[in-house]
Amino acid sequence: MHDVVVVGAGLAGLTCAVALEERGLDVLVLEAADEVGGRVRTEVVDGHLCDVGFQLLNPAYPAVRRLVDVDALALQTFGAGVEVWRRQGSGRTVTALLADPRREPASVLRTLASGMLAPGELASLARWAAPSLGPVRRLLDGPDTSLATSLDAAGVHGALRSEVLEPFLAGVLADGEGATSAAFVKLLLRSFLLGTPGLPGDGMRALPAQLAARLRRPVELGARATLGDGTTVRTGSGEVAARAVVVATDVASASDPSLDVIAPAPTRGLRTWWFSTTDPAPTSRWLRVDGSRGPVVNTAIVSDAAPSYAPPGRRLVQATTLATAPDDEALVRREVGRLWSTPTRSWDLLVRHDVRAALPFVPPPLLVRRTVALGEGRFVAGDHRDTSSIQGAMVSGRRAARAVVAHLGAPS
Repeated sequence: MHDVVVVGAGLAGLTCAVALEERGLDVLVLEAADEVGGRVRTEVVDGHLCDVGFQLLNPAYPAVRRLVDVDALALQTFGAGVEVWRRQGSGRTVTALLADPRREPASVLRTLASGMLAPGELASLARWAAPSLGPVRRLLDGPDTSLATSLDAAGVHGALRSEVLEPFLAGVLADGEGATSAAFVKLLLRSFLLGTPGLPGDGMRALPAQLAARLRRPVELGARATLGDGTTVRTGSGEVAARAVVVATDVASASDPSLDVIAPAPTRGLRTWWFSTTDPAPTSRWLRVDGSRGPVVNTAIVSDAAPSYAPPGRRLVQATTLATAPDDEALVRREVGRLWSTPTRSWDLLVRHDVRAALPFVPPPLLVRRTVALGEGRFVAGDHRDTSSIQGAMVSGRRAARAVVAHLGAPS
């Protein structure tokens, strides 16, 4: 009999298992897939690193700073800001840059020349965002509404909102309607202001791989599990007995009748298209958003910011849409060509990733701590228990581990 069986080797499950082993417990981790990571995975296609859904690692997340050797990941950072494709009068189009002057001093003049820094809207946006850098507890304890309602109440109207903030957040939250909790958005904004996101040298898969490498007992891959009586887990190889079991899957799997540990919850989806090209232009180390609010919520020349993502002589481009957008390669190619002002017909489509349950939806009012202890030795972990992010997944794993230790009476 094991002390604990953890079902799921995503970030929450791996973090939980590492914490439990640190307490001296015997832990078995079961993963149905053929690799660890859950929704944080990387597919290698013709020498390109294509993460399953475009995602970035923010080193400012407290859980990442505390639990991850960021230096070992060889993080390659994007520019601290965004480029915005926008239309101006007489059919003219421009690409404006809005960069953080603290981290991108060389881009100050280009930012000032963007034409998007209307003093009134800038002041309203600064007042709205100010709580992001204040005490977290005050932010969490304050009133909460949807993002759209919150921006309306703060008087944030104009190009900064409609052409920059809302398109950018649509890709971050998988929410094109502004229905997400404003308090949660400000928590994310806090991390963006404190750290510059980037990509590990070996792809996002390096993050779960680092956690898995810390386990004394290797993860059992290809082990699909269901819950039996009490804390018994059934696999294709038979029943596994334990003193406690932690279900650390995504919200869709955790609410599946085969596990049936939590109630179903809404999720939001994204679709990412990965293209390879030898075209020398354009070049950019910035995330680009569409100020005209087309179907592509963001795009990036990934290999310009993260050279390890493409083999020599090739360039890797990603384009992300909401899962609700048309599933139309020709449309995506046209839109990406418009955003980068270049033909895309000759670009090679490497792979397309449809992540239907990319993120648990976070409505207002924000609830940052959902129960992880279900009773009778059963526990649950995942970003659906905390916040919809890498930070939330890892924090939930640590919380579940503490709850298991308390239940088993193991030394802390």
